[in-house]
Amino acid sequence: MSSPLVTRMQPFGTTIFAEMSALATSTGAINLGQGFPDTDGPREMLEAAKAAIDGGRNQYPPGPGVPELLAAIAAHQERFYGISLDPATQVLVTAGATEAIAAVVLALCEPGDEVVTFEPYYDSYVATIALAGATRRTSVLRFPDFAVDEDSLRAAFSSRTRLVLLNTPHNPTGKVFTRAELELIAGLAREHDAWVVTDEVYEHLVFDGGEHVPVATLPGMAGHTITISSAGKTFSATGWKVGWLTGPAEAVAAARTVKQFLTYVASGPFQPAVALALGLGDEVYAGLRDSLQAKRDLLCSALEECGLRVSRPSGTYFVIADAAPLGAVDGLEFARRLPSIAGVVGVPVSVFHDDAGAARTLIRFAFCKRDDVLLEASRRLAAATT
Repeated sequence: MSSPLVTRMQPFGTTIFAEMSALATSTGAINLGQGFPDTDGPREMLEAAKAAIDGGRNQYPPGPGVPELLAAIAAHQERFYGISLDPATQVLVTAGATEAIAAVVLALCEPGDEVVTFEPYYDSYVATIALAGATRRTSVLRFPDFAVDEDSLRAAFSSRTRLVLLNTPHNPTGKVFTRAELELIAGLAREHDAWVVTDEVYEHLVFDGGEHVPVATLPGMAGHTITISSAGKTFSATGWKVGWLTGPAEAVAAARTVKQFLTYVASGPFQPAVALALGLGDEVYAGLRDSLQAKRDLLCSALEECGLRVSRPSGTYFVIADAAPLGAVDGLEFARRLPSIAGVVGVPVSVFHDDAGAARTLIRFAFCKRDDVLLEASRRLAAATT
């Protein structure tokens, strides 16, 4: 019997993350494919979640989010970026950033609309655009610097452009978009009367003294930008699925209309814990960032010593390496063999592309792991490539 799945979703089967994680389990390989930390976040946040459970906060939270988290998100945006928000009308709590992306795209896009995004892209972007019946138009970020190609980006816009879906810091490349690049994107969006939906979940994981520039802070963009983030990446609590979106009240209301029919609500006792975490001192944010920067340096150096060409990331917790020097000619095939070759799992970047040739031999590795895990992965890679 043929699949009953609707045509627009048939290209989306089992995700590459599920495939590679299953491969790690079956082979005993170290899983540097899927991006989740193997340590917990701040102790104060964990204790607050326990207290919320013990305090009976285990039923449906309010649809927009618990009041203290709405207020904490608004305070966070003011504290770090000088963005002033009304918690009651300009903030919406979601089941992670993935739901926030889905709610916004489904709320704003009709069939026939076009969404401009960059490739390589996070896989949920493509699936969500398909769910909305919209069409994606992409501009390629190319290894090793992943700079924006202005001509390619301009060509992606048209009279049908409804929104730009942007991720900075960027998964999977680790790129942090520059202010000049963001101003180019913002200018094109204004020219085409398009929304900018900006996924900023790695906003606090920017290395080497670099700067994260929220699109909403650029001149003229506050009223045209929907900003998405989450606690999962900042506070190493990916399983809690506490995300949010902020922006103009009318856009937040549109997303809320859709969101209530997706998960309705989620993460009840975790919401007040995240509210507490958002208010922690600068030293907590800096400590998490500096720890990941050290892990980045450890893994990047190991990959370089093994002969791979590495694009050292400016943010996130992913690094992309070119496996061509090791004889790879097809990244997907190489990634499937890597567990047996070296006992390590990575993810082929080509699966995040329409133009697979732009990333034919590129592999993404996650460094959000304990140092002993990264050291063992480095040892295994070195043994397999010498």
